[in-house]
Amino acid sequence: MHDGRIDMRWRAILLALLLLAGCGKQQEVTYQPEFSQGSGNSGREYIIGIHPLHNPKRLVEVYGPIIDRIKAAIPQARFRLEASRNYEEYEKKLYSTYFDFAMPNPYQTVRSLKHGYKVFGKMGNDELFRGIILVRRDSGIRKVTDLRGNRISYPARTALAATMMPQYYLHTHGIDVNRDVESVYVGSQESSIMSVLRGHVAAGASWPVPWNIFRQENPELAAQLVVRWQTETLPNNGWVVRSDIPSSLRDKFGEVLFGLDESAEGRALLKKLGIDRFEKASDATFKPVQQYLKRFSATVRQVEY
Repeated sequence: MHDGRIDMRWRAILLALLLLAGCGKQQEVTYQPEFSQGSGNSGREYIIGIHPLHNPKRLVEVYGPIIDRIKAAIPQARFRLEASRNYEEYEKKLYSTYFDFAMPNPYQTVRSLKHGYKVFGKMGNDELFRGIILVRRDSGIRKVTDLRGNRISYPARTALAATMMPQYYLHTHGIDVNRDVESVYVGSQESSIMSVLRGHVAAGASWPVPWNIFRQENPELAAQLVVRWQTETLPNNGWVVRSDIPSSLRDKFGEVLFGLDESAEGRALLKKLGIDRFEKASDATFKPVQQYLKRFSATVRQVEY
């Protein structure tokens, strides 16, 4: 009898423990913490990717205020600007359709069309979209053939204005870029310019927008360099949108971009980018780029396009 009471007591304790455990599991499953949306609305988040035409810090500084204007104009949605460390990282995101909206360079724009994107806009000022080749003023380099046996810096293999176009220029002016010179890919426009300034390379390639900004911010350093050669032009950087994004949202996004030049505040933001405007565009706008890439791939080095 005594043993029976002990057995019943242990059964009661065991039952109570099981009930407590069950309550704990139920609380664990049903409890969901709440997090602040941060932007004051409950719409889904759209990720905006700008290709690394500047280092990440500067890119956020100059493009962040423009994205803020888009946020204010489209309060029912949330937008986040995401910078990438280099071209390779950016392209992985772009070609995997990670971005909802993106501003790739023209080469990346053309390739993005095969990865679920459509062109809806572009940077204006196509006269700025050209390659430039910088040398030190005291270098003694005057002719393209003076570069033979030297090192030349470029931001990245897939930079169009600052790499492919200068390489094609050299090719058409007597330099075999695969044999006559050493190509050094340094990661950014600023690094390519600084590589020339510091004497790490005999020449460095870039394009007018970062070079003009460098001249404005570092006039004494820039005075030590000179643009020795420049290339022809092509359509400027594109704006693309993933194909599954509603056209109404794309149109509102575009209205903000294409209307920046209509106000003093908007023009001030554009000036920081080194351009006068953004403008409407379509896939067809970049056909000249496709033709250029075909020519480049056949004569200089093979690229996917």
